Amino acid sequence: MLELWSLRYLALWVQKTVSILCLLFSWCAFAQIEELENPGMVKAVQTRPYRLKHELNLTVGALPLDAFYQGLQLQAGYTFHFSDYFAWEVGRGAFVYRAQTGFRDELERKFGVLPTATEQVEYFVGSDVLFSPLNGKLALENRAILFAQLFFVGGLTVMKFTNAFRPALIVGGGLRVFASQLVSFRLQVDNHLIIPTGGVTSSLLHIMSVNLSLAINFGGT
Repeated sequence: MLELWSLRYLALWVQKTVSILCLLFSWCAFAQIEELENPGMVKAVQTRPYRLKHELNLTVGALPLDAFYQGLQLQAGYTFHFSDYFAWEVGRGAFVYRAQTGFRDELERKFGVLPTATEQVEYFVGSDVLFSPLNGKLALENRAILFAQLFFVGGLTVMKFTNAFRPALIVGGGLRVFASQLVSFRLQVDNHLIIPTGGVTSSLLHIMSVNLSLAINFGGT
């Protein structure tokens, strides 16, 4: 009985394998016939039109999520591109201008509450790694073609708050649009995860920044 059951199981397995192979060969044959019937169909993958090497960027941005103040930042940095996919933002530094929000003024005026314990970012420096896996073309009202690149960012930042220096991990991403080989624009959104080191900031703190950069590229092809 055991041998009979084994033979039946083997026959069933062979039958299923043959069926799968038949379906696979049928699909391949159908694809080949379709290609023969439509010889004008050509699938081409273009190389990236702009190759980056050295990049200097000037950035304006905002820290929009704090309830008590809005931060406006001016930033400058340098990025070295190892390849089309990987780059190292060797260094960047930003100064933050802080403006009080209406919520803080309302607390002080109506309730006499002064949130003196709130830490505010004054400036920060950091370094990042960029990964750019996607590159494509965008049609602008059928009048012009824009070359764009999607990238992701990860790195380290040291932030100077009003009370102390705080280390932070940064994760983000953005879109680069090329105006030419020399000039491109970067729209980037980052999340800074502030690592607690005591003081007022005794727990994890998230600070989001939204940046628009003018990038000057040289040394590429």
